[in-house]
Amino acid sequence: MNGGSGGRGRRIVLWRHGQTAWNLERRFQGTTDIELTGAGLAQARRSARLLASLRPDAMIASDLRRAVATAQELASLTGLSVGYDAALRETYAGDWQGLTHEQILERFGEQYLSWKRGEPVRRGGGELETEVADRAAPVVLRHADKLPDGGTLVVVSHGGTIRTTIGRLLGLEAHHWEGLGGLSNCCWSVLGEGARGWRLQEHNAGTLPEPVLGDDD
Repeated sequence: MNGGSGGRGRRIVLWRHGQTAWNLERRFQGTTDIELTGAGLAQARRSARLLASLRPDAMIASDLRRAVATAQELASLTGLSVGYDAALRETYAGDWQGLTHEQILERFGEQYLSWKRGEPVRRGGGELETEVADRAAPVVLRHADKLPDGGTLVVVSHGGTIRTTIGRLLGLEAHHWEGLGGLSNCCWSVLGEGARGWRLQEHNAGTLPEPVLGDDD
């Protein structure tokens, strides 16, 4: 699902929410509605100051509290309204949700290893990664299509949802999505529009994107 018609130069910034207590505990959150910690709010404020300098044209976010609070930091600096959408929530992971990483390995070891190998797995009886992309990627594309030429959309979401959405927008097969790696709290990835669709320009970044200068730009 490569989006965009070449030449418009639009940009999508996919921004993960700030730190939560469950992040610190390495506890699987999924769709559980966990708030930011004080440190997470500080992360959001710092990142918002950087992202505001990109002069985004639009912003959408997951409706879970950790994403809402993160988005509000950028909204307060830019004056942008935020479109909240449940389709941007994190992966629903059923019985995995609320468990620590160690508990998941102990109780669902084979399932975990199958997932890491890139096999389609309903973690804890929840969603497949392709189903997450099925719900999230069209929302992102729909809002990106509304951007002016050279415009920027900020998407405030969750690590798993962002990774699967990037994989879908780049046209990668699902078993390769794990190769993208995760995002740290309040870091972001940037997709830029090229002649053949979307290109990954930055991944797990915490500083302002720099242009690619060289023979492969």
